[in-house]
Amino acid sequence: MWLALVAPAIALIAQVMTGSAAAQDPAPDAETVAAGMRIFRQKADCQACHGWAADGRKMDSQMPDGANLRTTKLDRDKLIIAIKCGVPGKSMPAFDRLAYSDGRCYGMKQANLQKLGGLPDPAATLQPREIEAVADFLLVKVVGKGAMDRAKCIEYWGSDVEACSEFK
Repeated sequence: MWLALVAPAIALIAQVMTGSAAAQDPAPDAETVAAGMRIFRQKADCQACHGWAADGRKMDSQMPDGANLRTTKLDRDKLIIAIKCGVPGKSMPAFDRLAYSDGRCYGMKQANLQKLGGLPDPAATLQPREIEAVADFLLVKVVGKGAMDRAKCIEYWGSDVEACSEFK
């Protein structure tokens, strides 16, 4: 009887020791994804540069050109770093208000960043959990999900708005 209880634990330990059990983050829940979408659309105003469809077709002609997030190769950790720290030398702002205060981003402080031309100011600063929620939203709904279509458009806007009319 004890063997029936111990055998699964031994098998799991063996998988971990041999590397055959991949450590993965659990899939985010629907509430986290929805919160990430709200932050993307409203608080962080990511769509101003990346477009409402996150395809790089920006909504505001005054804003810099943002990357097409539908085709990005960034994984969750790299998305979080890009959102938190921005991208020096590019137009991506840092959404962590302390990003360059203590070397947490790329080992750089504000003085180092200024030598590279600085970064634009974000629409708002975000808490770590908000940054993670945006990354989770992007991974679940945007990254690698193909071009925008009518169903995705309606889901994004919450109803069949005029922007969705361009999709069949």
